Amino acid sequence: MPTSTIRWVQGKQFVGTDSHGQSIVLTGDDAHGGIRPSQALLIALGSCSSVDVVEILHKKRMPLRSLEIIVSGEQDEEPPWAYRTLHIHYRLSGDNLTETAVAQAVRLAEERYCSVAATVRGVAEITTDFEII
Repeated sequence: MPTSTIRWVQGKQFVGTDSHGQSIVLTGDDAHGGIRPSQALLIALGSCSSVDVVEILHKKRMPLRSLEIIVSGEQDEEPPWAYRTLHIHYRLSGDNLTETAVAQAVRLAEERYCSVAATVRGVAEITTDFEII
């Protein structure tokens, strides 16, 4: 079972370390270095689905040259500021990419394979789009 350890550094700054010893700096204060936990959720959603997009397109023999993911979200105005909508925008380039193949890869990643999307779906509406560069 995956396990993460979060250690308090100072003020509102923490270091989160995963089961493999990889770490990120988190903060609850914009004035200090680190990623806000709610922003880390956006990063997790985008990177989780992107791993699957890369793998699916590779299996289709459509390797990527570049991939950029922009994830945005709208949060409630009152605590606990839950995300209600999340949008993932993929910008891809590669040889022989087709609209159909990319659309299928994005759909499968978000609806079937991404554990982060599966976890937040039902709480927040997730939408996606893409552009081939």
